[in-house]
Amino acid sequence: MDLHFEELLGKITDFIKAEAKTDTVVGQPFDLGEFKCVPVIKVGMGFGSGGGEGTERKGSKGEGVGAGAGVGIEPIGFLVTKGDEISFLSAGKTQGLAAVFEKIPDLIEKIALNKNVKEETTA
Repeated sequence: MDLHFEELLGKITDFIKAEAKTDTVVGQPFDLGEFKCVPVIKVGMGFGSGGGEGTERKGSKGEGVGAGAGVGIEPIGFLVTKGDEISFLSAGKTQGLAAVFEKIPDLIEKIALNKNVKEETTA
């Protein structure tokens, strides 16, 4: 039984490294007014394999192998920076990425409010 498990695991791991990037899951970092937003993802993976061989009472021989893998990729939020300040805007577990998009109008409103406050203090 020739199972090259290490080779297979290496190929799968290389594939995950290439594909499980924030850019491919949620997109590139972007600027929103004075804020820089960087998407953050969570990646989980699991692997399993097994094999065996045996001989029946009648003398027939057999062998078998099996392997499985699972990968989960989930957007969890954004790192948001403004100057020296940094905060994390969570996507929320129950709503996923939709929660982030729901919060973008609030973020835009905060940008506009900060801009108005600065204009009033400098005037």
